[in-house]
Amino acid sequence: MNEQLTKYLMMLGDNAMILGHRLSELCGHGPSLETDIALTNISLDLYGQVRSYFQYAAELGGEEVSEDTIAFLRKERTYLNVVLVEQPNEDFGHVIVRQFLYDMFQSFMTPALMNSADERIAAIAAKSIKETRYHLRFSTSWMKRLGAGTEESKARIQAAVNHLLPFADEFFVMTAIEKEMYEEGIGPDLQTFKEDFYSKVKEVLIEAELSMPESAPRVVKGKTGIHSEHMGYILNELQYMQRTYPQMEW
Repeated sequence: MNEQLTKYLMMLGDNAMILGHRLSELCGHGPSLETDIALTNISLDLYGQVRSYFQYAAELGGEEVSEDTIAFLRKERTYLNVVLVEQPNEDFGHVIVRQFLYDMFQSFMTPALMNSADERIAAIAAKSIKETRYHLRFSTSWMKRLGAGTEESKARIQAAVNHLLPFADEFFVMTAIEKEMYEEGIGPDLQTFKEDFYSKVKEVLIEAELSMPESAPRVVKGKTGIHSEHMGYILNELQYMQRTYPQMEW
């Protein structure tokens, strides 16, 4: 049970960590000072969640495991994040759509985890809920601003929707770990809010004067450790210091 729970905690933390890293790449490169700071703060919020999940996972893993070894010293196939969060910062439209889809999923996932039979997970989710709501307000407002903005902003964000929305289906593909956690009352049945997720996404797209893409969902398996070509570059940056200077202390 401990091994599966540890992997589930890694799965929850990996999503936030990889997306938080993508956002950190934008520090100093936002379209305005206010937006730059907002994206950086969202990244910090996500890393706060990562620490909570990884600290719990480290306690389950024994003395030789720490939050740092979990974050920085695993091989690519042991990271269990969805492929969506790996997608690069092609332009501001891609940044916002990727964030919006993640935030919309979390708007269902976080309340569900607040009802977890695992008290630590429930507490982490309860602590995160205000951040989750703010993140969704932020990304939703930008979806509408870009969709109803200039011809270029509309074209760019529609292209981002077309490219990224098919990745979102992976959120709802239940892995063996997630099924076991559901049976134990620790995690939710993801299928229960899939329809509501897409309904809310469509609602925002309509308000933003954007259209739902007709392309089929992408068959990706990030939650089982099979990642896109982007993941290796992300880990190269994330792990460089720890691997170059093992057991370094600041």
